[in-house]
Amino acid sequence: MREDKMIKALIFDVDETLVYYESYDGKEWFEKWAKREIKNLEANVDFETYKKMVKGKLPRSWVENLGVDHVEFWKAIDRAKLKYRKWAAEQGLIKAFLDVDVLKTFKEMGLKMAAVSNASQDCTEFVLNLFGLKRYFDVVLGKDYKYLDGAKPNPYLIKKSLKALEVSPKEALVVGDSLSDILAAHGAGAKAVQVMRFGKIEGADYYVENLNELVQLVRSLIDKDL
Repeated sequence: MREDKMIKALIFDVDETLVYYESYDGKEWFEKWAKREIKNLEANVDFETYKKMVKGKLPRSWVENLGVDHVEFWKAIDRAKLKYRKWAAEQGLIKAFLDVDVLKTFKEMGLKMAAVSNASQDCTEFVLNLFGLKRYFDVVLGKDYKYLDGAKPNPYLIKKSLKALEVSPKEALVVGDSLSDILAAHGAGAKAVQVMRFGKIEGADYYVENLNELVQLVRSLIDKDL
């Protein structure tokens, strides 16, 4: 076995991979929650423009064209997201997937784990704490206000988590539900596992239906390297 190929760490996306939001509609959230915060900045950003920034079609700094500090803009967005999450939690609308209990299994296997999200640090920790999941992770990373364009699909956050876990890209698997997770993993030199919660997305190295299948996959890869 080559030591640098052994799977030692798992890097998980959070939203739609570990937890989900019942009855969530992005445009409805924007109109009801985000616009209040944006209005306080005296800015006028519509949903389509916001979505382009989130998807990386426009840089997150684009709002500077409106005379708005882009860091303050995204902090305002994240305040709206945290308020929404707290409200949704009270309504019982945030759910953990039933298979998240396998995180305990990975911990018992001696694997290092990180949770990496494009949501803010506060939002990410809030939902993990809501279901008692934060204790399983050695590292939790939300978006970095010092480099807002480093959100996935940019590999920045994945590279940052690899460094914090002290593992090489070949020693980790990035586990997520979206194309952004796959692209971020490959950009960092790591392999991507897509959890097909909502259908298959081309480009991942491995596919699993759920996290129980992920346990089987990880064990098979470790056995292969032994």
